[in-house]
Amino acid sequence: MGKWERVRLGDVAQINPPIEKKICSHDFVSIIPMDAISTDGKIVYTDQMPLQSVKNGLTAFQEKDILFAKITPCMENGKCAIASGLVNNVGYGSTEFHVLRPASLVDTSWLFHLVHSPDFRRVAKQHMTGSAGQKRVPAAFLKNYQISLPPLPGQQKIADILDRASALIEKRKAQIDKLDLLVKARFVEMFGDPVTNTHGWARGTIRDIVTEVKYGTSKPANAGGQYPYLRMNNITYDGQLDTTDLKYINVPDNEVEKCIVKKGDVLFNRTNSKELVGKTCVFNLPEPMIIAGYIIRVRLNNRAISEYLSAMLNSDYGKQVLRAMCKSIIGQANINAQELQDIKMLIPPIDLQNRFAAFVACVETQKERQKKGLVLMELNYKALMQKCFEREML
Repeated sequence: MGKWERVRLGDVAQINPPIEKKICSHDFVSIIPMDAISTDGKIVYTDQMPLQSVKNGLTAFQEKDILFAKITPCMENGKCAIASGLVNNVGYGSTEFHVLRPASLVDTSWLFHLVHSPDFRRVAKQHMTGSAGQKRVPAAFLKNYQISLPPLPGQQKIADILDRASALIEKRKAQIDKLDLLVKARFVEMFGDPVTNTHGWARGTIRDIVTEVKYGTSKPANAGGQYPYLRMNNITYDGQLDTTDLKYINVPDNEVEKCIVKKGDVLFNRTNSKELVGKTCVFNLPEPMIIAGYIIRVRLNNRAISEYLSAMLNSDYGKQVLRAMCKSIIGQANINAQELQDIKMLIPPIDLQNRFAAFVACVETQKERQKKGLVLMELNYKALMQKCFEREML
């Protein structure tokens, strides 16, 4: 594979290079904000803007440049991507990006995998400067960072290995997403359009199907707390319970029943940005947990089951209703317990709801198998990445 050279990163890639003036003659450019980059290194969306409207100070880049988030916690979380699909090959983005433009003898994909790797980000974190909440990776760190550079064919081989492993992970994620779409399609098939009510189901409000609606606690999390503590980030936009980032809390015994959630409860995120307020899921874990004050705990009577209510609020109809409730709000939006209970809904026969719940349970079983496989694939990818950059693969 030839000799690997020890070089500075700044010798084989331009760090924050300027955009050539001739490129800036186009009318429109792509805009990539920080939240458009996923933690697995993908650009999930781009916007467009007339070049004359671009504000001074935005970070400029070109097609195939590497965008590397320099600020905490975005850098640690892996927000890094290759710029692609840019209008007229020009883009602007967050000022919190560093831009890396590989030289002609450096494979772009290889360099992306290197700076996106956990090992690189771990070293970069040690060199961050600034205050506790606003630490950044200095450009000087990137320029002076020592790398072992294989010949171009070796880079391309490594990049191909990692690209194929990454593609398999993306395929598995797409399979999981399709299972979520399957549940939504089944909901519409079984219950119809909530607006036209073609099946003639009973109409009502959420108030008609609840026995209890409670807010969580406003107490802060504690290191070493007794109870797992669910916050608004533990509910995903598409209606899943996500416990990967879980805090803990201590609650006095006489307050536990007021804010504890048990299997079968519906959780509703009452305060968030107007795009995210109203996130809803079913708490389906055997271990009781405590909810934060931004979450409403909903318990139902015998007219409805949790899976049906959660699916209704996560349906296109439910999202549209929630957006309409928040359309005039600027900043943080809030839907209180009374407003939640006033939401109109269809109340189909309980046996049909139970059939829907059985379908959801079957899909969730398949999802769990897919997710376990995904975790293994991601672990293997990280190990493979480490081996590639330690030259063990070559």
